[in-house]
Amino acid sequence: MSTFLVTGANRGIGLELCKQINKRGDEVIAICRKASQELINLGVRIEENIDITSEESIKKLSQKLSGINLNGLIHNAGIYEFNSFEDFDKKSVLRQFEVNALSPIFFTQKLSHLLTKSSKIAFITSRMGSIGDNTSGSSYGYRMSKVALTMAAKSLSIDLSKKEIYVAILHPGLVSTRMTGFTPNGITTEKSVNGILKRIECLNKKNTGTFWHANGQILPW
Repeated sequence: MSTFLVTGANRGIGLELCKQINKRGDEVIAICRKASQELINLGVRIEENIDITSEESIKKLSQKLSGINLNGLIHNAGIYEFNSFEDFDKKSVLRQFEVNALSPIFFTQKLSHLLTKSSKIAFITSRMGSIGDNTSGSSYGYRMSKVALTMAAKSLSIDLSKKEIYVAILHPGLVSTRMTGFTPNGITTEKSVNGILKRIECLNKKNTGTFWHANGQILPW
Protein backbone atom coordinates (compact mmCIF):
# COMPACT_ATOMS: atom_id res chain seq x y z
CA MET A 1 0.00 0.00 0.00
CA SER A 2 1.28 3.45 -0.96
CA THR A 3 0.56 6.83 0.61
CA PHE A 4 -0.31 9.82 -1.59
CA LEU A 5 -0.69 13.44 -0.53
CA VAL A 6 -2.95 15.58 -2.72
CA THR A 7 -3.27 19.37 -2.47
CA GLY A 8 -6.41 21.23 -3.52
CA ALA A 9 -8.36 18.12 -2.60
CA ASN A 10 -11.78 19.52 -1.78
CA ARG A 11 -13.27 19.60 -5.29
CA GLY A 12 -12.69 19.06 -9.00
CA ILE A 13 -9.57 17.23 -10.09
CA GLY A 14 -8.19 17.09 -6.55
CA LEU A 15 -11.33 15.42 -5.21
CA GLU A 16 -11.33 12.91 -8.05
CA LEU A 17 -7.66 12.12 -7.44
CA CYS A 18 -8.46 11.31 -3.82
CA LYS A 19 -11.43 9.21 -4.91
CA GLN A 20 -9.53 7.08 -7.43
CA ILE A 21 -6.41 6.64 -5.28
CA ASN A 22 -8.56 5.61 -2.32
CA LYS A 23 -10.66 3.24 -4.46
CA ARG A 24 -7.60 1.31 -5.62
CA GLY A 25 -6.60 0.72 -2.00
CA ASP A 26 -3.87 3.30 -1.38
CA GLU A 27 -3.75 5.74 1.51
CA VAL A 28 -4.72 9.36 0.85
CA ILE A 29 -3.81 12.51 2.74
CA ALA A 30 -6.13 15.20 1.41
CA ILE A 31 -4.92 18.79 1.83
CA CYS A 32 -7.32 21.72 1.60
CA ARG A 33 -8.36 24.96 3.22
CA LYS A 34 -11.87 23.69 3.94
CA ALA A 35 -13.11 20.16 3.33
CA SER A 36 -16.19 19.69 1.15
CA GLN A 37 -18.84 17.17 2.13
CA GLU A 38 -17.88 15.09 -0.90
CA LEU A 39 -14.32 14.84 0.39
CA ILE A 40 -15.46 14.01 3.92
CA ASN A 41 -17.66 11.23 2.53
CA LEU A 42 -14.60 9.48 1.06
CA GLY A 43 -13.35 8.60 4.54
CA VAL A 44 -9.73 9.52 3.76
CA ARG A 45 -7.37 11.42 6.03
CA ILE A 46 -8.08 15.13 5.68
CA GLU A 47 -5.80 17.95 6.76
CA GLU A 48 -7.76 21.17 6.38
CA ASN A 49 -7.03 24.80 7.20
CA ILE A 50 -3.86 24.39 5.17
CA ASP A 51 -2.85 27.43 3.11
CA ILE A 52 -0.10 26.43 0.69
CA THR A 53 1.11 30.04 0.54
CA SER A 54 1.68 30.14 4.31
CA GLU A 55 5.07 29.04 5.63
CA GLU A 56 3.60 28.60 9.12
CA SER A 57 0.77 26.46 7.75
CA ILE A 58 3.15 24.17 5.89
CA LYS A 59 5.43 23.92 8.93
CA LYS A 60 2.51 22.74 11.08
CA LEU A 61 1.51 20.21 8.43
CA SER A 62 5.05 18.86 8.27
CA GLN A 63 5.00 18.31 12.03
CA LYS A 64 1.63 16.53 11.88
CA LEU A 65 2.92 14.18 9.18
CA SER A 66 6.13 13.32 11.04
CA GLY A 67 7.07 9.68 10.55
CA ILE A 68 4.98 9.18 7.41
CA ASN A 69 6.63 8.09 4.17
CA LEU A 70 5.06 9.68 1.10
CA ASN A 71 5.17 7.55 -2.03
CA GLY A 72 3.37 10.20 -4.01
CA LEU A 73 2.99 13.98 -3.76
CA ILE A 74 0.48 15.54 -6.16
CA HIS A 75 0.43 19.33 -6.41
CA ASN A 76 -3.05 20.07 -7.69
CA ALA A 77 -3.92 23.32 -5.87
CA GLY A 78 -3.94 26.36 -8.14
CA ILE A 79 -5.87 29.45 -9.19
CA TYR A 80 -6.83 31.03 -12.49
CA GLU A 81 -7.48 34.75 -12.93
CA PHE A 82 -7.88 36.25 -16.37
CA ASN A 83 -5.46 39.04 -17.33
CA SER A 84 -5.62 40.65 -20.75
CA PHE A 85 -3.01 43.10 -22.03
CA GLU A 86 -5.55 45.91 -21.78
CA ASP A 87 -6.49 44.99 -18.22
CA PHE A 88 -3.15 43.90 -16.81
CA ASP A 89 -3.44 43.59 -13.02
CA LYS A 90 -0.03 43.29 -11.38
CA LYS A 91 -1.45 42.13 -8.05
CA SER A 92 -3.41 39.39 -9.78
CA VAL A 93 -0.32 38.22 -11.65
CA LEU A 94 1.75 38.12 -8.46
CA ARG A 95 -1.02 36.24 -6.65
CA GLN A 96 -1.06 33.58 -9.37
CA PHE A 97 2.74 33.31 -9.25
CA GLU A 98 2.63 32.75 -5.49
CA VAL A 99 -0.06 30.07 -5.59
CA ASN A 100 0.75 28.33 -8.88
CA ALA A 101 4.55 28.49 -9.05
CA LEU A 102 6.30 29.40 -5.80
CA SER A 103 4.16 27.55 -3.26
CA PRO A 104 4.35 24.04 -4.80
CA ILE A 105 8.15 24.16 -4.84
CA PHE A 106 8.36 25.55 -1.32
CA PHE A 107 5.84 22.94 -0.15
CA THR A 108 7.95 20.17 -1.69
CA GLN A 109 11.12 21.46 -0.07
CA LYS A 110 9.52 21.59 3.38
CA LEU A 111 8.09 18.07 3.08
CA SER A 112 11.07 16.53 1.25
CA HIS A 113 12.11 14.60 4.38
CA LEU A 114 8.92 12.53 4.00
CA LEU A 115 9.92 11.38 0.51
CA THR A 116 11.79 8.13 0.03
CA LYS A 117 13.58 6.29 -2.75
CA SER A 118 11.20 5.87 -5.73
CA SER A 119 8.75 8.50 -4.45
CA LYS A 120 6.93 10.34 -7.23
CA ILE A 121 5.98 14.02 -7.42
CA ALA A 122 3.40 15.30 -9.87
CA PHE A 123 2.82 18.96 -10.67
CA ILE A 124 -0.54 19.71 -12.28
CA THR A 125 0.30 22.49 -14.68
CA SER A 126 -1.35 23.47 -17.96
CA ARG A 127 -0.56 23.51 -21.65
CA MET A 128 -1.35 27.22 -21.32
CA GLY A 129 2.14 27.33 -19.81
CA SER A 130 3.63 25.98 -23.02
CA ILE A 131 5.41 28.65 -25.06
CA GLY A 132 5.41 26.46 -28.16
CA ASP A 133 1.69 25.80 -27.88
CA ASN A 134 0.59 29.40 -27.29
CA THR A 135 -1.50 30.45 -30.28
CA SER A 136 -4.19 32.49 -28.52
CA GLY A 137 -2.25 34.88 -26.27
CA SER A 138 -3.70 36.74 -23.25
CA SER A 139 -4.17 35.12 -19.79
CA TYR A 140 -0.86 36.69 -18.80
CA GLY A 141 -0.76 35.85 -15.11
CA TYR A 142 -1.87 32.25 -15.50
CA ARG A 143 0.40 31.52 -18.46
CA MET A 144 3.43 33.14 -16.81
CA SER A 145 2.89 31.32 -13.51
CA LYS A 146 2.53 27.95 -15.24
CA VAL A 147 5.69 28.50 -17.30
CA ALA A 148 7.50 29.25 -14.04
CA LEU A 149 6.09 26.11 -12.40
CA THR A 150 7.11 23.96 -15.34
CA MET A 151 10.67 25.29 -15.30
CA ALA A 152 10.97 24.80 -11.54
CA ALA A 153 9.59 21.26 -11.77
CA LYS A 154 12.09 20.44 -14.52
CA SER A 155 14.95 21.65 -12.32
CA LEU A 156 13.56 19.64 -9.43
CA SER A 157 13.47 16.50 -11.57
CA ILE A 158 17.22 16.87 -12.13
CA ASP A 159 18.03 17.68 -8.51
CA LEU A 160 15.99 14.79 -7.09
CA SER A 161 17.02 12.16 -9.63
CA LYS A 162 20.14 11.59 -7.53
CA LYS A 163 17.84 10.42 -4.73
CA GLU A 164 15.77 8.35 -7.19
CA ILE A 165 12.74 10.57 -6.68
CA TYR A 166 10.94 11.26 -9.94
CA VAL A 167 8.89 14.21 -11.21
CA ALA A 168 6.00 14.45 -13.67
CA ILE A 169 4.78 17.74 -15.15
CA LEU A 170 1.16 17.17 -16.17
CA HIS A 171 -1.52 18.97 -18.14
CA PRO A 172 -4.87 17.46 -17.09
CA GLY A 173 -6.62 18.31 -20.33
CA LEU A 174 -9.50 20.74 -20.69
CA VAL A 175 -11.60 19.49 -17.80
CA SER A 176 -15.15 20.49 -16.97
CA THR A 177 -14.67 21.93 -13.46
CA ARG A 178 -15.55 25.14 -11.63
CA MET A 179 -12.20 26.63 -12.69
CA THR A 180 -13.15 26.24 -16.36
CA GLY A 181 -16.75 27.33 -15.82
CA PHE A 182 -17.88 23.72 -16.30
CA THR A 183 -17.21 24.07 -20.01
CA PRO A 184 -19.31 21.68 -22.12
CA ASN A 185 -16.21 21.17 -24.30
CA GLY A 186 -14.24 19.68 -21.43
CA ILE A 187 -13.61 16.09 -20.44
CA THR A 188 -14.78 14.65 -17.13
CA THR A 189 -12.64 14.70 -14.01
CA GLU A 190 -12.81 10.89 -14.06
CA LYS A 191 -11.20 10.69 -17.50
CA SER A 192 -8.58 13.32 -16.68
CA VAL A 193 -7.54 11.71 -13.40
CA ASN A 194 -7.41 8.26 -14.95
CA GLY A 195 -4.80 9.63 -17.36
CA ILE A 196 -2.92 11.56 -14.67
CA LEU A 197 -2.55 8.45 -12.51
CA LYS A 198 -1.34 6.40 -15.49
CA ARG A 199 1.38 8.97 -16.16
CA ILE A 200 2.44 8.89 -12.51
CA GLU A 201 2.51 5.09 -12.48
CA CYS A 202 4.85 4.93 -15.48
CA LEU A 203 7.18 7.62 -14.08
CA ASN A 204 10.80 6.46 -13.81
CA LYS A 205 14.44 7.51 -14.05
CA LYS A 206 14.34 7.73 -17.85
CA ASN A 207 11.26 9.93 -18.21
CA THR A 208 11.44 12.09 -15.07
CA GLY A 209 10.91 15.77 -15.88
CA THR A 210 8.65 15.08 -18.87
CA PHE A 211 5.88 17.56 -19.70
CA TRP A 212 2.88 15.36 -20.48
CA HIS A 213 -0.74 15.71 -21.43
CA ALA A 214 -2.79 13.37 -19.22
CA ASN A 215 -3.51 11.33 -22.36
CA GLY A 216 0.19 10.52 -22.74
CA GLN A 217 1.10 13.09 -25.39
CA ILE A 218 4.43 14.85 -24.75
CA LEU A 219 3.85 18.59 -24.89
CA PRO A 220 6.20 21.27 -26.25
CA TRP A 221 7.92 23.58 -23.79
